[in-house]
Amino acid sequence: MKQSFPARILRAAFTSSAALLCLLLLSGTSLAQSGNPAATNHKTQAAPPAQATVPALLVSDIHFEPFGDPAKAPLLAAAPASQWQAILAAPHSPDQQKRFQALQQTCDVRGADTSFALFESSLKAMRSHAAGVSFVAVSGDLVSHAFQCEYHELFPHSPPSSYRAFAEKTLAYVIGELYTTFPGTPVYVALGNNDSDCGDYRLDAHSEFLAATGKEVTRSFPAAERKAAEETFSAGGYYSVSLPAPIMNARLLVLNDLFMSSHYAACSGKADPGAAAELAWLRQQLEEARARQQKVWVMAHIPPGVDLYSTARKLTDVCGGQKPIMFLSSEKLVDVLSAYGDVIKLAIFAHTHMDELRLLKENGQSPASSPGVAVKLAPSISPIHGNSPSFTVAQVDRLSAALKDYRVFAASNQTGVNAKWTEEYDFAHGFHAAEFTSSSVNKLVAGFAADPGAATEASQAYIRNFLAGASLPLLRLVWPEYVCSLSNDSAQAFKACVCPAAQ
Repeated sequence: MKQSFPARILRAAFTSSAALLCLLLLSGTSLAQSGNPAATNHKTQAAPPAQATVPALLVSDIHFEPFGDPAKAPLLAAAPASQWQAILAAPHSPDQQKRFQALQQTCDVRGADTSFALFESSLKAMRSHAAGVSFVAVSGDLVSHAFQCEYHELFPHSPPSSYRAFAEKTLAYVIGELYTTFPGTPVYVALGNNDSDCGDYRLDAHSEFLAATGKEVTRSFPAAERKAAEETFSAGGYYSVSLPAPIMNARLLVLNDLFMSSHYAACSGKADPGAAAELAWLRQQLEEARARQQKVWVMAHIPPGVDLYSTARKLTDVCGGQKPIMFLSSEKLVDVLSAYGDVIKLAIFAHTHMDELRLLKENGQSPASSPGVAVKLAPSISPIHGNSPSFTVAQVDRLSAALKDYRVFAASNQTGVNAKWTEEYDFAHGFHAAEFTSSSVNKLVAGFAADPGAATEASQAYIRNFLAGASLPLLRLVWPEYVCSLSNDSAQAFKACVCPAAQ
């Protein structure tokens, strides 16, 4: 008889400890670092002709830590976001390190998010390696993980309105720094589960927080599109905007899939119907794009599909009949997106902090009418999971809006102090692929599935680059189960993949 899914993972890994399994699955645990990013050192291919593609910057999970020097918190609370840079750049208070360590211990923070020094280092590296980008896409989680706890520890008697104001200013500061780094360049932002005025995975639709943040997010949009984007953002944190010229006849649909998360709750603790309205809006936008023969990019924070880490950590017996743990509360988002594979050229998600790819398929299939949707999960700036901070510079075909290639850049250390940012790898070179499309991703995933021992060049390259800077390729030990999660987005399809008929 075949072993259950969690038992097989545990045996394949270390056989003795669920805690080590958490380490193995590379989420929420710091890993040993190699000191420098595990770069492939391949020579980058010659860039496509300038008139054929335009560059774009993909950034995610910045998780900026505004409380790195607790003594500065009152100054930040009293100042507008436009003055934060000067406050944060001032010398640290004498007991900064001691107070910050105590704050993190109180809030049970494991690892470090993006400090001011690291944020400045990443912006400088982006300015250097992503000069001249057509747009910047930020796929969520701009504020730190323990934001709510740290704030209330430093401001124990603060009313909800003051907390909301501080959260709004933190988002405005991070977005503003990206605008300053790339003047005149559109910056498109999705909200993550931490980007809230009432706690992790908590948010109210039609809130003052969404209205204020929406004005900041949409401030650079074309005048003809800004009002509609502000209205939908105020309603639920989602919007539509044209991708900038010279990309032709293409749109970006930014979702707030926090409402669809399996962990979501409204600020009041009650259920909120925001997800239904958002999905109806999404379907309408995709129908209109299809009718106008527009190309579409979709961006959100939390990916659909199986949460493999949580599934294994909780020893979920998938083969014994238990349902795998999913990132989202239903499969409705996959159903909508995969039905428009002829329209959607790319979907961008993040949340895991890892450098990943996926393929969304309608009911686990890829019918001729819908080729599936290629998904890129952007790696994080935050090094909290033991990864080296990293960002992605993409090349976008200006006629088809297809993602032709991308390069990932990673820092030499996690602090940003004297860090050198170098190319981690180049997708086209590393995977011998002409472009990042549903067809090429499907081919890659099929190759991974046919290689359960992770022996091929492509499998090894994926494992090596999955967690920037990691010294141990632990993903190899759960490779077959992980590959099942890449293109089996429903619980049923995932179970069929990891639990074949008993031999």
